[in-house]
Amino acid sequence: MTAPAARRTLRPPAGYRLAASVRGLTFSPYDPCARIAAGTFWWATRTPAGPATLALRPEAGELIAEGYGPGADWVVDRADAVAGLRDHLAGFAELAAAHPLIARLAREHHGLRMPATGLVFPRVLRAVLEQKVTGKEAYRAYAATVRHFREPAPGPLQPLLLPPEPAAVAATPYWVFHPFGVEQRRADTLRRAAAVADRLERCADAAEATRRLTAIPGVGPWTAAEVVRVAYGDPDAVSVGDYHIPNTVAWALAGEPRGDDARMLALLEPFRGHRGRVCLLLEAAGIQAPRYGPRATIRSFAAY
Repeated sequence: MTAPAARRTLRPPAGYRLAASVRGLTFSPYDPCARIAAGTFWWATRTPAGPATLALRPEAGELIAEGYGPGADWVVDRADAVAGLRDHLAGFAELAAAHPLIARLAREHHGLRMPATGLVFPRVLRAVLEQKVTGKEAYRAYAATVRHFREPAPGPLQPLLLPPEPAAVAATPYWVFHPFGVEQRRADTLRRAAAVADRLERCADAAEATRRLTAIPGVGPWTAAEVVRVAYGDPDAVSVGDYHIPNTVAWALAGEPRGDDARMLALLEPFRGHRGRVCLLLEAAGIQAPRYGPRATIRSFAAY
């Protein structure tokens, strides 16, 4: 079995839940770049030091981080952030106390943490492909794109693939993506983002990344929030323009079965600084607004 090139022992807080915390880093149980297998989280990525795979597994109350490949030291050094252990909840309990449901969810899901991968483009790839399509269609396009640029990830878990190199995506004609179910609009947006991936990766914080992302034609507030919430662990990032989230927030916080973006933001305002965390808690609890008529499955609606 392949031996890890780097190893580190982390000490998570009491009640920490690894699977719940990193689940947002996987697109599905069959994600070609990240998955949970036998209780271990495997995450393949490209780092500034080269390709790497990070394995995170709980053991006797600790969290063992092991890295494989040229970027092993990089992913192991950042393993606590990827696991969500740099996620600071300071001040959130006081904000949560303002609403009985959020206070209860904060207690029940106190082991849930928000990861911060430190890498922008892999999340851009997924977010752009999720624009204005169903989750099933988005995953199909994502998996097909990763497999088109197929590059095996280092480490013992196979098949695990690296996300595509941005330069390769930028150089690929838009029509190559058509068989994956990606129309020219999303393909061109992805190619434009890939062309400036180096600049995106150099952003100092979520605010700068949001400015640079939304300057790319085809990238709007929804896509930017989906990226910075994971790349930077931004607990305040709200996916404005989502089809479902405004209804969920309106139902959970005000008992209103439908809401628009303005109503959602007004209801979330008391939680400013942790508005994205509130949305994450509602999702973790499985809270949904009542459905009227045919089931809606579109992921992103108004803004890209």
